[in-house]
Amino acid sequence: MQPRIAMSLALNLGLLLSTAVTVNAQAPPTLTPEQLQRLTIRPIPGKEGLYLLPGFDGALSGGNVAVLVTAEGVLIVDNKFSYSYENITRQIASVTTQPIRYVLNTHHHFDHAGSNADFMPSAQVIGHENARINTIRNEQAGAPPLTYANRTSVFVGGVEVQAHHFGRGHTNGDSVILFPAAQTVHTGDLFIWGNRLDGSTLAPFIDYANGGSAADWTATLDGLLALDFDTVIPGHGPLLNKAEIRIFRDKFDKLVARIEDLIAAGVSRAAVVDELDIADLNWPLAADRIQAIFDELSE
Repeated sequence: MQPRIAMSLALNLGLLLSTAVTVNAQAPPTLTPEQLQRLTIRPIPGKEGLYLLPGFDGALSGGNVAVLVTAEGVLIVDNKFSYSYENITRQIASVTTQPIRYVLNTHHHFDHAGSNADFMPSAQVIGHENARINTIRNEQAGAPPLTYANRTSVFVGGVEVQAHHFGRGHTNGDSVILFPAAQTVHTGDLFIWGNRLDGSTLAPFIDYANGGSAADWTATLDGLLALDFDTVIPGHGPLLNKAEIRIFRDKFDKLVARIEDLIAAGVSRAAVVDELDIADLNWPLAADRIQAIFDELSE
């Protein structure tokens, strides 16, 4: 069946406020009409069967959700918060009557995989093996029952979707999801861009408690860049292209190199925040995050 897009904006705005609170004690935020409109499902231009449920941050809107609609079912990448299940399923129902058969996780964080448990009765949930370990260790619901190590593929409606693990970065369980026929990739939080829903600027976060690594992040992005794609769905932010990932990669490389240079020059952990000049990167990194990178690179 062909996707249907004839639902009104008013309906979608109402759906965005629906709550399906599961295990986590999260509650949906109150959003403005303009914010709600920005979070409404939309087709990805020029990519047949691919849709985007936008997400711009980890607090108000969650991560971006990719939606692949086929004649034999739907596959989604990520699922926002623990209360997002009804919102996601009803918005997808506005473009297709096909059931959601597969859920792929880019990583375990609550703003990307918070609704895993709600999807499990009717869909296969798949993630990297370290994402499952992180989910269980953090006592989150919905650990992926199906895992992979380096690469796997899912086929739905004759369409291949690939999951790749290129190494550590945001966490040690990051997956990059490639839609080869559409030359489109969902990067998870290995790549984020732009501003949060409240207008503040996004910056990369290395989750050291869950195996993240600043030292490895650039090489992990190099693996991502070796894939064949022209359209990018970041973990948070607008639809972009490969050029923006290269910009992000080079900025991250400069961040690491500058901290390494300060370490080599004998700058202390206490002084590194004041000595580090990253104004040109436009990443507002908190002092503790800079010092955490310092600690890793000093080992």
